[in-house]
Amino acid sequence: MGWIERVGRSLVPRGLLGRTLLIILVPLVVLQVIALYLFYGNHLDVISRRLAAGVAGDVAMVVELLARNPKPDDRGWIFREAAWRLDLSLAFETGASLGPSANRGASLPLLPLEEDLEAAINERVRLPFDADWQSDPRSVIIRVQLPDGVLHVEAPRKRLFSGTLYLFVIWVVGSSLLLFAAAALFMKNQVRAVRRLAEAAEAFGRGRDIGPMKPEGATETRQAAVAFNSMQGRIRRFVESRTEMLAGISHDLRTPLTRLRLGLAMLPDAAQEDAQAMTQDVEEMERLIAAYLSFARGEGIEQSQPTDLVELVGEVAAKARRDGARVDLTADTPDLVLPLRADALKRCLGNLLDNARRHAQRIAVAVARVPRGEAGAWAQVTVDDDGPGIPVESREEAFKPFASFSAGGTGLGLAIARDIARAHGGDIVLEESPLGGLRARIRLPV
Repeated sequence: MGWIERVGRSLVPRGLLGRTLLIILVPLVVLQVIALYLFYGNHLDVISRRLAAGVAGDVAMVVELLARNPKPDDRGWIFREAAWRLDLSLAFETGASLGPSANRGASLPLLPLEEDLEAAINERVRLPFDADWQSDPRSVIIRVQLPDGVLHVEAPRKRLFSGTLYLFVIWVVGSSLLLFAAAALFMKNQVRAVRRLAEAAEAFGRGRDIGPMKPEGATETRQAAVAFNSMQGRIRRFVESRTEMLAGISHDLRTPLTRLRLGLAMLPDAAQEDAQAMTQDVEEMERLIAAYLSFARGEGIEQSQPTDLVELVGEVAAKARRDGARVDLTADTPDLVLPLRADALKRCLGNLLDNARRHAQRIAVAVARVPRGEAGAWAQVTVDDDGPGIPVESREEAFKPFASFSAGGTGLGLAIARDIARAHGGDIVLEESPLGGLRARIRLPV
């Protein structure tokens, strides 16, 4: 049963529109099959037998008239009347014989209409005969063996067919196609509203200011859009209030630090040597507070703009070189433009390069575009170094705030970097580097 389920899943569309249309299409097809089967098995079968019986009855009447009026003059009158009143073309071949092949049609594979005609002639005429369906596409030729020759009867095929069959098929198929097209158009509009809601949620999750979306579609979809707009507004108000609060905290914390720095600077020259260590502690506190506020604020104010990632990485690498790092940069594509918060991503890459510069002698940065299956592609930036690296079991721990605190760092660099990457819809992972140290891999959706 497992392979049946796999085949079934592969045949079922993955999208909501495709699945909904399949739910509509399958009952329509089943309904048409049942309707056509009932039409063929009952109505059409009855009509076909009655039409075949009518033609066979006319042939039997002609045969009976010829038997009762064997004179040549009477035969001509019968043929003329049959052509006018019965729409039958008659000819008589004197002394001819059908031979042993007559009446053997029943042993050959026949169509339902041919079977009905054969059965009707056997019942009404009761003489040896055969029927030719191949010579003329517009008529069927029936040859009946009479005592003194063979009677040739040419009957139009339209007398054996019912035109209601084609009208019925056209009506059933046409109305079904019309209903399916209307349902497809309606469902496309409904799915478009769901797709727009998903795109709005994805854009908001990546930090783009798209504003409130217009509710549309079914009642449930409108309710979801209204709920999304409310959630979006609450999150914005929360971020704004948190940013204002952090701005106040920044002012409140830096004011006493400034007084401490001023007090240390005003100490007598004799005490300056002792105050130097305290001044370094104050500077370290200011740097820690600035880093913490930057981490807590999270760059939520900046809006995404189309940015060339290769150019941005080149600027960050150039700054790292000015700071004394040895950085090699490679890119497999000349330009890679995608919506980014440029300042935030520069801080993310700058933190990674600063970490590598403090622990390694050589740094290699690479920019590439890599596929991610049906979802599109990733813009990938890798930062490799030849430092001591981080053990596998400690790599996830390194992303926690202050977990990687070391001399010259605040312990927030990797935490801020991952926060920025995830705000763009991507992520950062730490791996083994081909240079022998640590590799930081950033992936951003294109």
